[in-house]
Amino acid sequence: MSLARILLVPAAALMLSACGINTIPTKDEAVKAAWGEVENQYQRRADLVPNLVETVKGFAKQEQDVLVGVTETRARATSVQLSAEDLADPAKVAAFQQAQDGLSSALSRLMVVVERYPELKSDQNFLALQSQLEGTENRIAIARRDYNLAVQSYNTEIRTFPSIIAAKVIYGAEPKEPFKATAANAEQAPQVSF
Repeated sequence: MSLARILLVPAAALMLSACGINTIPTKDEAVKAAWGEVENQYQRRADLVPNLVETVKGFAKQEQDVLVGVTETRARATSVQLSAEDLADPAKVAAFQQAQDGLSSALSRLMVVVERYPELKSDQNFLALQSQLEGTENRIAIARRDYNLAVQSYNTEIRTFPSIIAAKVIYGAEPKEPFKATAANAEQAPQVSF
């Protein structure tokens, strides 16, 4: 009888370790960390945009409406918040993404202004900020990709055997919502006209 108890403890530990009892929270935390990095990169962009706008204002008084639009869009984009708990809600993820897409669109219009007025390019401060903005957009793309990979890993884990048992019974885990490109931005390249 005591041999059965001795063997039962390691067998129970092995069964629990194989059912995802530790893997699911680990992957859930990875999703939250990846989302934190997405927010971090959006915050970096939101902090950078006012500096860019102020620099461009000094050189492009004639395009004040574009600059005001960027500032207002930035304010709207930073007013939409999405917490890690909201990642399973497609409507909240879509609202956050729509606000960020609006800022991307406004920034695209600003870049068209830059193309129209080459004298803006001569200022080294503007070029440095433009480079930082491009780098920030790249960082956002990478953060979104990393987030989607973390979501994919988490969603796969909670839907596959044996982890599905722990996911449903112990954690009540729900799939996380991946970051998706909007149809308008994904299917059409921005138009630049002179």
